[in-house]
Amino acid sequence: MNPQHHYEGLTPQQVAHSRAEHGMNVLTPPPATPLWKQFLEKFRDPLIIILLIAGVLSVAISIYEYNGLHQGAEVFFEPVGIFVAIFLATGLSFYFETQADKEFSVLNQVSDDEPVEVIRSGNHTQIAKRDVVVGDVVRIGIGCEIPADGDLLLSTQLSVDESTLTGEPLCHKTTNPAQFDPKATYPSNRVLRGTKVMEGHALMQVTAVGDATENGKVYKAAQIDNSVKTPLNEQLDWLGKWVSRLSCSIGIAVVVARIMMYLMQYDFSFADVDPLAFIAYILQTLMIAMTLVVVSVPEGLPMAVTLSLAYSMRRMLKTNNLVRRMHACETMGATTVICTDKTGTLTQNRMSVEKACFYRGGEADKPIIDADEILLNSSDLSNEVKENIALNTTASLDFSNPTSPSVLGNPTEGALLMWLHNKGIDYEALREQARVVEELPFTTERKFMATIVESVLMPGKRMLYVKGAPEIVYALCASTSGTPPQAEVYAQLTQYQQRAMRTLAFACKDVTDTPSLSQHLTTSASQLRFLGIAAIADPVRKEVPESIKECLKAGINVKIVTGDTAETAKEIGRQVGLWTDKDTGENIINGPEFAALTDAQLDAVVMDIKIISRARPMDKRRLVEALQRKNQVVAVTGDGTNDAPALKAAHVGLSMGDGTSVAKEASDITIIDNSFRSICKAVMWGRSLYQNIQRFLLFQLTVNVTACMLVLCGALMGTETPLTVTQMLWINLIMDTFAAMALASLPPSEAVMSDPPRNRNAFIINRPMLAEIVGVGGFFFALLITLLYIFEHADIQQLTDLLHLQLGAHTPVTPYELTLLFTIFVMTHFFYLFNARAFQTQRSALHLKGCNGLVFISTLIFVTQVCMVELPGVQRFFNVVSLKLIDWVIIVIGSSLVLWIRELWSLLRRTK
Repeated sequence: MNPQHHYEGLTPQQVAHSRAEHGMNVLTPPPATPLWKQFLEKFRDPLIIILLIAGVLSVAISIYEYNGLHQGAEVFFEPVGIFVAIFLATGLSFYFETQADKEFSVLNQVSDDEPVEVIRSGNHTQIAKRDVVVGDVVRIGIGCEIPADGDLLLSTQLSVDESTLTGEPLCHKTTNPAQFDPKATYPSNRVLRGTKVMEGHALMQVTAVGDATENGKVYKAAQIDNSVKTPLNEQLDWLGKWVSRLSCSIGIAVVVARIMMYLMQYDFSFADVDPLAFIAYILQTLMIAMTLVVVSVPEGLPMAVTLSLAYSMRRMLKTNNLVRRMHACETMGATTVICTDKTGTLTQNRMSVEKACFYRGGEADKPIIDADEILLNSSDLSNEVKENIALNTTASLDFSNPTSPSVLGNPTEGALLMWLHNKGIDYEALREQARVVEELPFTTERKFMATIVESVLMPGKRMLYVKGAPEIVYALCASTSGTPPQAEVYAQLTQYQQRAMRTLAFACKDVTDTPSLSQHLTTSASQLRFLGIAAIADPVRKEVPESIKECLKAGINVKIVTGDTAETAKEIGRQVGLWTDKDTGENIINGPEFAALTDAQLDAVVMDIKIISRARPMDKRRLVEALQRKNQVVAVTGDGTNDAPALKAAHVGLSMGDGTSVAKEASDITIIDNSFRSICKAVMWGRSLYQNIQRFLLFQLTVNVTACMLVLCGALMGTETPLTVTQMLWINLIMDTFAAMALASLPPSEAVMSDPPRNRNAFIINRPMLAEIVGVGGFFFALLITLLYIFEHADIQQLTDLLHLQLGAHTPVTPYELTLLFTIFVMTHFFYLFNARAFQTQRSALHLKGCNGLVFISTLIFVTQVCMVELPGVQRFFNVVSLKLIDWVIIVIGSSLVLWIRELWSLLRRTK
């Protein structure tokens, strides 16, 4: 820092005035929603609304039965059960989401109390970051996170990592207007909150704090909720409308049919109709109709969805996906496009030496060779190269974590030090023993740095080491002896630069008799000896290419949005397998060109775009919105503050575990291990989860179709209801809830990643499901209604009586016969549960690997059914009587044919 500049900073009075005018240096969090409001939000689910209506109707029916028909208090069991189901579904959803938020808050602890060095009243002092105000003079140095937006007053070799805002990992900052970069995203003399000093030091004067900073503006934009509906929300909305219309149609059909049947007795002559009897009949008909409406509503579906989502949330956490919003689990399965940033998501955001080509022993008459091939023994590397990298640098390594050293300072120079370290060379020992005589720092004009040192590895020598842009360093070397051919060097450079690597060249000279570095560079430059070149890259994460391939195979488009140059972005795209030789200029666009497009122009080309370079934060969000207009389900990955608006706007926002707090706050899922592979796992879980919900729907709607038709036809046949209220409660709520738990716990299948994304406009009940619901439900209904007819016209003491059946006049159905009917209903659907589990999997229904939950719950259903029928204390509650052992054997064996016929049919299909 130049000592001739003296800054007084703010006085206490000025600090108070600035704080009153501009506020504290904190980002205002979105207003917290009270817990009671969060809980009530769960009741906006369309199926929960239908259940509430069904519950109210059930209460009305129960009151009528209790007061009008003088039945027992057990008539209230069904409405109680429905409301229990409602509160279980809403309560579980509320609980799991609040628990995820707690885990998220632990993961994302952000402190505004970090110390910041400021000048106030002429003194250097430390204050908390939150207490920085507009006008403060702040000192920033290597490793510091810049606390607020400001303009530079003084700077020395300042470079800032702006990747969290612009994607740029290293931006040169200066107060010299001649060195300003006209292409920079933000002015070269301005530094921004949340970015990090990588090299140099400076004094800045704060111009904006808190919400007024660029970081704060992006954070505010990230809070805007555009109320994008998830595909599952849309499906459940449609299903709710479909169920409500169907149930109302069934209810109306019952009312019309029963009135027609009643009037047929009097040849439609109203004069002969007893008004009081007719009114009583109408009330009874309405009660049956409302009962059918209640039966037709899939009470277990909200529970199934909640359990499936909650189960997936917990299991996905084990695969390093912290899900904050439950529906994000399933939405990932519908994803058609993933928009990802580059730095920190596709790449490691850590510079490393990709290639290093030096002369063996530093002798220029030997050809350039790949240093990684010769450095099996570090002695193969010349002493000049070792000292040039170790001593001619401003960076250092932090070994506080011995297994994973980190870079302090310039990441490019740090990459060279890490390369030395990995080759077993102790750069710190060289640095501690050497004496730096003179140093010429790097500037954008000079494009190299130079250092004169008293050599450690070559005692008695004073060496000049130069490192910088290859074309500049090569020009400083001798043009005759000791310098390799220019064509040879430039061919090597071109090869690296075409792969978007940052290249550096190294040179040296013995300057024992030279008085000063500057004099040497002006008088003896032609005598420098060229040592070789190194190519620095931000390496792609190892798992990314395979993960991108898996996404493309699954029919998911991947688009890269980055603040980097087009060349770098294309190279990264090539390395991850996204950019191919077939791609043209139509598949890449830069930020300014993107911003200049009208919405109509963007909509016309958005599906062809693979890469957006030099992108600003709102470009990514605009891309997301354009894709959504094209009916795409969009997931966005990112780790920087610049990604937050897009993360919020997407159907699913995926932040990285080491990303900024703003990015994680805006996301739906946090990828804890920063691995793109975890994103593929999230897609696999989402697709499998959706299939589990479909399987449950298949199972429950088959149950409901059978129950509705049985109750409807039983009522038309003169039987008030072949299934009692409590029996329907067991069938339609408890058994289905168990089935929901069983099907929700099914493990994900990797096979789903070979399928294209589902059409988000396609109804959740597809044609094969509808055919099976109607076919199987119709078969079960035909079986049960036939048994009901037989029970009404024959005296059946046990099922073996069917072997010598004799039908007679209509007689009341006995409790034993009704118990047989109820048990057959339950057991046929019990075995059908296994069929539903294997629906459209091309696998055996008995393939139960990883299905421990299904086995346990199916066993529980069977045991509970036996106890319900056989335990005297429970029988009265469910209006059943004990069955004979022979009947149990016949029912179990006969009902299991549902499973064995399916297995035989599947086997025949697989052998074709």
